[in-house]
Order: sequence, then structure tokens, then C-alpha cells
Amino acid sequence: MIENMGQINIKVVPNASRNEVILEEDGSLKIRVTAKATDGKANKAVIEILADHFGVKKNKVSILKGEKARGKVVELSD
Repeated sequence: MIENMGQINIKVVPNASRNEVILEEDGSLKIRVTAKATDGKANKAVIEILADHFGVKKNKVSILKGEKARGKVVELSD
């Protein structure tokens, strides 16, 4: 379990062939999701994937910035 990681900048790739979290060479996270970027489906998938990846409940992951953009700022709380 993590303790208050704070804010994380991520890049989201919607409509991907599989769900995965990729650590880029520059240290940023890229999240690939199979969901399309319509009706908030990709955002929901991002929250689920990050919660699973970091071992926290979904309600501990929130999107602070970038609801309608590929670049997002998410917050993980304890």
C-alpha cells in the first residue's frame, strides 16, 4: 500500500489494444486503455487501472486536471 503519493502527471492513450501502465524513460507514466474517449469511459478506465497498479481503492484516485485531454494530472491519496 502507498502513502499519499500526491500528484502524478500521466499521458493517456485511449482505444489501445490492451490496458497497461508504462514507465517512460523520462520517468513519466503512460496509461494505455482499451476504452474509447467518449462519455468519460477512458477516464474511468484510467482510475481503475491506476488503483489496481498502486494497490489502492478507486475512490482514492482522482483526476485533478485534464478531464478532456490526453495529458492529465491525477492524485493518489491514502
